[in-house]
Amino acid sequence: MRNAEVLLKPFGNIPLRHHTVLSVLNGYKTPNNKISRWLDEGVLLPLKRGMYVVSPEVSGKPVAHLLVANVLYGPSCVSLDYALWHYGLIPEAVFEVTSVTPRRSRQLDTGVGHFAYYHVPEILYPIGMQSVAATGGGYCLLATPAKALCERLLLTRQLRVHSVKSMQAFLLEDMRFDDTEAEMIALETIAFYQQSGHKTELFTQLYWAIQQWQRQS
Repeated sequence: MRNAEVLLKPFGNIPLRHHTVLSVLNGYKTPNNKISRWLDEGVLLPLKRGMYVVSPEVSGKPVAHLLVANVLYGPSCVSLDYALWHYGLIPEAVFEVTSVTPRRSRQLDTGVGHFAYYHVPEILYPIGMQSVAATGGGYCLLATPAKALCERLLLTRQLRVHSVKSMQAFLLEDMRFDDTEAEMIALETIAFYQQSGHKTELFTQLYWAIQQWQRQS
């Protein structure tokens, strides 16, 4: 373990590709065997074929799930329920890291958790996206609160909401959205979704529902 700390700790919690790990083992006759042992011992945690992250016990830093999500499948941006939970807008912990992508949807199981990617129209993908510092180092793409909320509604099937009252009921009862934090939601982002031609009525009701809460605060 001491040897692993010396060689791998400098990488922190940044996802590593196979050739990067090989580069620190250039003095070993069988570096691939060493990597296999590190995986068996939990020194390296597998993300996907040829990609790993150093165990927190070795790196001294927590796994940066936001950063891992970006690297595993891209282009992608962490959004939907995981982002809403990250901001404290919904109460229940979300253990599946959810992202949006202009590519096809995909589900990935890794040594650090489950990652889900959901397709959104390419025109909507960059709206409300921001680059933020990940825990322990590096930067990742994360949806703003408004983007995460809009995409949650966009991807909810058979959601029929035709009034401000029913929209607020859905947010409060089905999503357990914290309306006292409505100020976090940028109305101009909702307006972009509203004008995109996708679920126009739904986003219209969302716009007025959030605006009403903001005026009451």
